[in-house]
Formats: sequence, C-alpha cells, structure tokens
Amino acid sequence: MEVFDTLDAVAAPLDRPNVDTEQIMPSRFLRRSREDGFQDFVFRDLRFTADGTENPDFVLNHAAFRHARILVADRNFGGGSSREAAPWGLLDYGMRCVIAADFGEIFYLNSLKVGLLPVQLDAAVCEHLRAQLHGEPGSRLRVDLPAQTVTAPDGTVHAFQIDPFRKRGLLLGLDDVGLTLQYQEQLAVFEQQYRARFDWLFQAARPDTDPPLTPKD
Repeated sequence: MEVFDTLDAVAAPLDRPNVDTEQIMPSRFLRRSREDGFQDFVFRDLRFTADGTENPDFVLNHAAFRHARILVADRNFGGGSSREAAPWGLLDYGMRCVIAADFGEIFYLNSLKVGLLPVQLDAAVCEHLRAQLHGEPGSRLRVDLPAQTVTAPDGTVHAFQIDPFRKRGLLLGLDDVGLTLQYQEQLAVFEQQYRARFDWLFQAARPDTDPPLTPKD
C-alpha cells in the first residue's frame, strides 16, 4: 500500500448525492482480476455513453479535471453494496482522496484498507469547496494527513477526524496484514511461551502422538 502523508493535487467537484458503489464500479466488472486494474471501469456508466464514447458532461472528462487525484463529492458517497472494487477503481484511476459530507460505512472502511483516504467534512464546506473548484477549474487542494487538515484553494483550512489506527496505517503505507506483521517477533515469542505453558493442549491436538486403540480398549 502506498504511503499517504500530504497530498497537494488537482481536485474535481462531483455534484451528485447518493453515488453508490454500483455507480462507482458497476457489478458486471467485479469478476475482473485485481492485478488487471479497475481504472477503465470506475464511473463507467457516468463517464461513457451507451455507444462507448466519453460523456462530455461528466466532470472527469473535462480537461481541467482529467488528472484529478482528489474528488469532492456530495452526501452519502459510496453507499450500497460492500464491493471492495469501488475504492480499488478510484485508486487505480489515480484518486488518493475523496472528500464528502458522509460515506457508506463499508466503503469508508474499505477505502482506508487499500490506501484511499476518505475525508468527511460538513456538507456546507463540501459545497463551498466544489463551488471554488468550478470557479477555478484545475485548482488544487492540500490534504495534510499528519495535521488532519484540508486547505481550500482560497487558503481556508478545514480540520477532519480519522481513527488513529487507520491514520497510522496510511502514514506507514501498511494494510491490516502489514500492521500485524510489524509485531512478528513478539508474536513468535508469545507463541513459544504459550506452547510451553499449555503443552498438553497441543499434544491433544495431534492424534499421531496418542497410541492407537486396541480391541481391549
């Protein structure tokens, strides 16, 4: 997982509430291998028309926002099903941060686990940010994870909250497995001590250590 520290990047406004995971990553693409990437399918039915051409009305198809790495959305972003491919698609496309008034709970947790930072700000703040981005297409936002702040194009600084455990994982670039493996030596010592203390438990779990039963038994 890529380290997330401070991100200074072009941001795109998405003026659409209730963007669920089906809109972010349509279910017909979920059988695709993770290794093959999901960047071509994120917002597929919003980015493209029925004949496969780009939808000129979708914000990410505008030249100023085509390479945005931050998305400023509206209310209830990422609701719907629990598909992990939704944050994968945004990440593969190049997004590292989504700012919204609120998120679908599972989408929010999945994002943190794969390295996509979801930032929750007041709905009025999100609306003001989107207005600035529309006013000056190509404007940048600065997301400072250590300080837990978002700096708007006009210089206004907005604080956000994040679980300390998830924040540490992003700062170190470690997912849940990586964070656990940091304690590999301590886990090995604990396992040795536990086995020594409860040796009878492990012997009972190995049927090959017990003598075979005879007819008189």
